[in-house]
Amino acid sequence: MKNLFLLAALLTALGTQAATPPDTTAAAADPGSPRPERPWYRPRHLVLQTGGGLGMVAAGAGYAFAKNRLETDILLGYVPKKYAGSTLSLASLKFMYSPFSLPVGEKFRVLPLTVGAYFSYTHGTINDELKGQYSSDYYWFSTDTRYGLLAGSRITFLAAPVAATGQPRKLSAFYELGSNDLYMASYLTNNKGGLRFGQILTLALGVKADF
Repeated sequence: MKNLFLLAALLTALGTQAATPPDTTAAAADPGSPRPERPWYRPRHLVLQTGGGLGMVAAGAGYAFAKNRLETDILLGYVPKKYAGSTLSLASLKFMYSPFSLPVGEKFRVLPLTVGAYFSYTHGTINDELKGQYSSDYYWFSTDTRYGLLAGSRITFLAAPVAATGQPRKLSAFYELGSNDLYMASYLTNNKGGLRFGQILTLALGVKADF
């Protein structure tokens, strides 16, 4: 929990810094002057989540496309040694698509359905550093690379836009249910009924701040 609070504070500070333009004097002096455009490389949002197979805690940034219907997030995750047998660090890439949104009053918006996929790489899995301990075909699956599918929903609070740039600011809470290639393969090839569908699902809870 301590790590979660630290990451939340860091994301808040980064979001505030990113939302504040370097020089607002000209814009304040002349409200009718053209607003500066966002550089293409600057992220559109910051993300903090827990679970989902991407780390006990994961944080990162992302971009939005296609009128905000398509998003991609780059995340770094962490799992302490006492929960995994070894300290794990994860790098993940997520793609999410939201086909439609529903306004709820003037300040809230609901995205009833978001679907997507992810790729993750885990560093620090047990036995990764012990070369030659197992033959190359001992595991039929990768122990550090996962692919998965996601589905969830989101509720968004619409905050006042940045005064100097007019960029919208939003704070969202979301959940995602997902599964990965190994879980799905284990479920589909286990015809004895040893696994229930619910056992191969992961749950992620998180917040996203647009600026």
